[in-house]
Amino acid sequence: MSKEPERGAPPVFDEFDSPLARQLEALRLRRKKLKAATMPAPAETRIIAVSNQKGGVGKTTSTVNLAAAFALNGMRVLVIDIDPQGNASSALGVNTNSDVPGTYETILKDLPMAEAIVRSTSIENLYCCPATLALASAEIELFPLDDGQTRLRKSLYEFLNISAKNGHGFDYVLIDCPPSLSMLTMNAFSAAKEILVPMQTEYYALEGLEQLVRSIYAFSSRLTHPPKLSTILLTMFDKRLNLAQDVVEDVRTHFPKETLETTIPRSVRISEAPSFQQTIMTYDPNGVGAVAYREAALEIARRGA
Repeated sequence: MSKEPERGAPPVFDEFDSPLARQLEALRLRRKKLKAATMPAPAETRIIAVSNQKGGVGKTTSTVNLAAAFALNGMRVLVIDIDPQGNASSALGVNTNSDVPGTYETILKDLPMAEAIVRSTSIENLYCCPATLALASAEIELFPLDDGQTRLRKSLYEFLNISAKNGHGFDYVLIDCPPSLSMLTMNAFSAAKEILVPMQTEYYALEGLEQLVRSIYAFSSRLTHPPKLSTILLTMFDKRLNLAQDVVEDVRTHFPKETLETTIPRSVRISEAPSFQQTIMTYDPNGVGAVAYREAALEIARRGA
């Protein structure tokens, strides 16, 4: 037992009980818990559109890091990049040159999706249907078509059926949507069974969340098979800020079933990873960002099991 300092004496600094040491110990325990956890596989393919009409909320970052976390737990995962910016493809290390076939060709040129899919070179079981520059013109080309809202659904389900028959079925499909409610987003919603909304823990994000949810439901209600809002993931969380804590509490009050217990912290390492064409899982696998996304993926998997 450590001896109490005498009254009036300077405080004794214990390097093993500093705030940093406590944070590192907490992180170590979280990693240990994850290592012991088993991720349940879904009974059928879960197709999740990751969407938020507001940019800069961690939409693409969450798509690729959740996909990587699922894959590292033995799931077969496909990321479909339907955002013309192509950031999800880049983060997964996929070539997005204009001569590379991708989502555009599968939607508008009837290219079988199997011919556009690229396997990740860094994570086993992770695949990507990339977005190239050609996707930028898809909005205009889809609008006059009778089936312009559902072409991704047709292409994806054909691919999944063939893959399942060949014994190579997928557990998860994550679709990275554009930061808008557009024809491309409508295609993602028509293909998806679920919608995941990443939300930044800031006041303006909270202010627009209910409007966003109403827009999503109104937007998808026109579909024959509308997806359900299954998940809200709180991102860029700074536990030191009272406002962030208040936002988390309010979102969980209004959306108790949809909001994950896991929050994604604001992290420089998470932001850096895409510039090296990596997910946080390979860029900083033991850091707090990787641990948080692995916890979120596990929570999503258990909720759907």
